[in-house]
Amino acid sequence: MSDFLKDGLARNYLAGSWVEGDAGAHLAVEDPGNLDHVADCAKAGEETLAHALNAARTSFERGDLADMAPSERARLMLRIAGEIRNIADEGALLLCRESGKTLDAARDEFIEAAQYFEYYGGVADKIEGKSIPLGPDYVDYTIYEPFGVSAQIVPWNFPVSIAARSLAPSMAAGNSTIIKSPELDPLALAMLGVALDRAEVPAGSVSILNGIGADLGARLVASSEVDQIVFTGSVPTGQHILKSAADTVTPALMELGGKSAAVVFDDADLDTLMTSLQSGIFYNAGQVCSAMARVLVHRSIYDQAVERAAALANGLSVGHGRDNPEHTPLISAHQLNQVETITQAARQTGARVAAGGTRLDRAGHFMAPTILADVDPNSPVAQREIFGPVTCFTPFDSEADAIALANGTEFGLVAGIFTRDLARAHRVARKLRAGQVFVNEWFAGGISTPFGGVGKSGFGREKGLEALYNYVRTKNIAISLKG
Repeated sequence: MSDFLKDGLARNYLAGSWVEGDAGAHLAVEDPGNLDHVADCAKAGEETLAHALNAARTSFERGDLADMAPSERARLMLRIAGEIRNIADEGALLLCRESGKTLDAARDEFIEAAQYFEYYGGVADKIEGKSIPLGPDYVDYTIYEPFGVSAQIVPWNFPVSIAARSLAPSMAAGNSTIIKSPELDPLALAMLGVALDRAEVPAGSVSILNGIGADLGARLVASSEVDQIVFTGSVPTGQHILKSAADTVTPALMELGGKSAAVVFDDADLDTLMTSLQSGIFYNAGQVCSAMARVLVHRSIYDQAVERAAALANGLSVGHGRDNPEHTPLISAHQLNQVETITQAARQTGARVAAGGTRLDRAGHFMAPTILADVDPNSPVAQREIFGPVTCFTPFDSEADAIALANGTEFGLVAGIFTRDLARAHRVARKLRAGQVFVNEWFAGGISTPFGGVGKSGFGREKGLEALYNYVRTKNIAISLKG
């Protein structure tokens, strides 16, 4: 597999080559399911970053992607998609071990990454401007131009698919891209460079660099060579990046945290709710920004819903991701400690632990699937993003009460409604403060549906045709025909 992983060391993909990075510095990657050492990853430092920025700028100015015929750019992206599919099985094994997620979920992530390139490859030759009528004396039209160099910082919960989600439209628009990988699970994302290399992506148009959090990331977003910033991650880090972006007046696309609520009305199908609950909060051990973190249930069915949710949580199979269990470990000891601490503190504000509530006594970073009932909607556990397999149940009495509770946090990423009443579903969906609303199925939608938040969940949209226009800027050309 080229020079990506040699002698247990994963390298940086830089301007079409595999490089170790600065001064031989390495990151150790751990398997969160059994604490085994997986591999080391070469750390990119200041010198490597400078090389990547120069290569990206040179590639853009040379027009490697921007001046490529749109139809050829589309074919390039389809080649990338095919190469991702070719490495999906091998990449899934790495991603499963370094992230803790199931082997099936890891493979799905590579397939989804391929689908992003197929989707945006299909629209790369359809980025069309407008002709604006100003009368017989003028010709006026708009064109879309790439920003230039796009700096993209990728989180650890879905490193491969989220990288593809941003990289594909960036390339379709003709930008050069530098991706900063997450330090906790950089291996599978570095392997994405294998697919890019095999698809013969122009050297310098894409680099994938490994580094430690604020170290590499801060230098990347502060660079005057960066024309656009794309970030997916926590609110505090996003705020820090935005302050840096303000200094250079660099446009940014932010997909931040969530504390999303499902509103469950008295006519809801509880079987449907339980299916969505399992995927909504226990998939990937709850390490999903759009997780079903709060469940607001009409008081008439509240006790029944809590009882069924507790039985679901208690009955999930738990194990290492390679065995495809229903519940997997958290990514790190730090994440486990954070989730357990806030969960245990919830008792002090009156929450009742209906299931779970503590870490599991086994090797690895396992938190028991947890259902908290009778949660005070103003308590920290109901207001803060936990990013773990913990959801908060709270009763409501009226539609207006439910809407107020659902909108009662600083976040607004997604929301959900469970009801058989179609009119009510439409009515409530319009009033929920969220970028996306699911009805009767959590995580409904797909790569063609726009995704993004309001409030502290960020701004801008990823996925779908709408996302493409976050990666271009509009230029107007007005021509006078007088005289």
